[in-house]
Amino acid sequence: MARIRTIKPEAFVSESLAAITLTAERTFFGLLTQADDQGRHRDHAAIIAGQLWVLRPDHTPAYVEEDLAQLADAGLICRYQGPDHKRYLHIVTWQQHQKINRPSKSRLPACPHHDAPAGIMPSTAERATRGSVTEPAPPPHGAHREGSGEVLEPAVNPDADDETAGQTNFTEPSMKEHGGFPAAAVTPHGPDLGPRIMDLGTTPSGGASAPAPDTVSAQQLIAEYAAACTHRPPRDVLGHLGREVRKLLDEGIAPAHIRSGLERHRAKGLHASVLPSLVHEAMNATPTPTPTMPVAHKPWTNPGDIATAYGEEL
Repeated sequence: MARIRTIKPEAFVSESLAAITLTAERTFFGLLTQADDQGRHRDHAAIIAGQLWVLRPDHTPAYVEEDLAQLADAGLICRYQGPDHKRYLHIVTWQQHQKINRPSKSRLPACPHHDAPAGIMPSTAERATRGSVTEPAPPPHGAHREGSGEVLEPAVNPDADDETAGQTNFTEPSMKEHGGFPAAAVTPHGPDLGPRIMDLGTTPSGGASAPAPDTVSAQQLIAEYAAACTHRPPRDVLGHLGREVRKLLDEGIAPAHIRSGLERHRAKGLHASVLPSLVHEAMNATPTPTPTMPVAHKPWTNPGDIATAYGEEL
């Protein structure tokens, strides 16, 4: 159900809105009227097109999908998947610009990125995405190893929250108890057991010769594409190509194959939607064998100099 919303005068001088097309801006203003009291809405291009563009049938759901992609790239909306495996979106700055009198409780699931309740620790899976190693809970400060007289110091996790990070203040005085040695020369478990935490500046054993992964973003590939063109392509073309490249990277397609597809696209000047087909052609096309030219037949003739032709074997 549509609602009366507020559009501030500052919206027309907003740099974020100026970076998107006029149709995307209209879609954004329309979402303000269609979103619920928490700024949430179904992320479905056909539904949004039927609500906002019903009298403009030329602006199809495919164009609405491009509008939503521009809004997401500009940070104006956040697109996420709910527990029911359906797609939803919410307006990021909703609480700053919309003051709802007696807001109704949303029937749509909350955004896992922006609407997490304050004070709740992230789950194990979310912490794994932030740091490659999950450290066990450190022992209390001043706990002694039985029979050794050594002080166990807590592991320092660079991705830990502020409350855990505050425990690093205990590290410096505990190391000075070992005779004033610098921190890099003292190990918390003694000289025989080795350090408990590897120095973040060292390279693990066996990893010095490992090649670095080819991590290229969609923005870098599109920048290379635009630089190779004689004239810079229109912004809508680059935006459509960028979304297609992002989908291919999410599928695990190698950047080298995507570059080959972009080179074919630049040479042929086709629509951006055919880029996956060009990448497939670059990946799996079988080269056409070069036909061998038949040797021209030379009729036999009697040599003029018999001794030279037969090597004086006659």
